[in-house]
Amino acid sequence: MRALIAAAAGLAAALALVLALTAAGSPAGETSPEPLLTTVPAQP
Repeated sequence: MRALIAAAAGLAAALALVLALTAAGSPAGETSPEPLLTTVPAQP
């Protein structure tokens, strides 16, 4: 029974954290228009 209560408490805490982060919103700013380099440049 204690394990069930602990699991419920952990789930409630995780849900509260997600809701708090969602309420805070994303930080202001813009993304870079330049794409990220995902390939290795050719070696000379």
